[in-house]
Amino acid sequence: MDFDFSEDQQALRDAVRRFVDKDYGFERRTQIARAGGFDRAAWDGLAGLGLTALAVPEAHGGLGQGAVEAMVVMEELGRGLVLEPVAQGALIAPAVLRHAPDALQAAWLPRIAGGEALVVLAHQEARSRYRLNQVATRAADGKLTGVKSLVPAGDLADAFIVPARVSGADDAADGIALYLVERGAAGLHTRAYSLHDGSRAAEVHFADTPAQLIAGPGQGFALLELAADVGIAAQAAEAVGVMERYLALTVEYLNTRKQFGVAIASFQALRHRAADVKMQLELARSMSYFATLRLGDAPAVRRRALSQAKVQLGQAMRFVGQQCTQMHGGIGVTDEYAGSHYFKRLTAMEMQWGDTLHHLGEVSARMQDTAGVFA
Repeated sequence: MDFDFSEDQQALRDAVRRFVDKDYGFERRTQIARAGGFDRAAWDGLAGLGLTALAVPEAHGGLGQGAVEAMVVMEELGRGLVLEPVAQGALIAPAVLRHAPDALQAAWLPRIAGGEALVVLAHQEARSRYRLNQVATRAADGKLTGVKSLVPAGDLADAFIVPARVSGADDAADGIALYLVERGAAGLHTRAYSLHDGSRAAEVHFADTPAQLIAGPGQGFALLELAADVGIAAQAAEAVGVMERYLALTVEYLNTRKQFGVAIASFQALRHRAADVKMQLELARSMSYFATLRLGDAPAVRRRALSQAKVQLGQAMRFVGQQCTQMHGGIGVTDEYAGSHYFKRLTAMEMQWGDTLHHLGEVSARMQDTAGVFA
């Protein structure tokens, strides 16, 4: 199989890398994190590169690019620890809204493409424990009541994609619909906070809040699963970028730090540990490619593949983060050093979109549904 990137894909990678290196250096990223984890000027810069238009169909002013281009972009954003929710606003939202009624598509997709509107998925709830079918938020007469947690940049988003239950028990997937709620809607309140890795999130409260239907029961849950899988694939690519850059920082440190008059990179034990980190990085890269290429498969096959990728990425993120930090010694956990922020980001990502244990269970549960597909 040919894993080479096309000239256009490589040019896209180079453009995003230049932006990260020139306009999103560690000092600026630190300032953004201390200011709350989101910077409108940085978001405008990302939009100026065309990243917010990447996955929007051409009919709505977007570039109509595919999953591989999204993977390339997310790897480079991972290298720079970019805090703005690009995956949420530029990949997940268009993937969902392209299945919405024509009026909603026309109202929101062009604004997303131009970077004028930030639309994020608000799906997590306090008791859901990563399970997408656990939805307590209720919908009645076109109004929502409930609370969503850990919503990326939730206090700054222009609209939310919200799963809500219209019928059935709290764990019944066929009773879930998807709605779009605008920021200024009555009964909507947010409470913002910073996460461990410096990114911005919020609790979003709905109290008889008017909403517009994206997809009704049945189709709503299928779209929610698609949104989660797009998020996992994007995060897998981002994690590869984070780990690749953290390993480069670690190797640079090993070649600079001296003990007994020689660089510690000459110590065999550290060389072996660095080689183990490199091996985990390459395993993670392979599974990131696997996740991206499986996004177009049938839902059961796609869901199993994305869970498999998340298991491998979760193990790799934990291993790479811990090993690189330990090879740095004390400096590896200081706030002034960039390496500690890569470690924090890897730690946070391992817990997002379902931790490793959750996805091990998901893979096991889907073994019979997809038996023979990966043989």
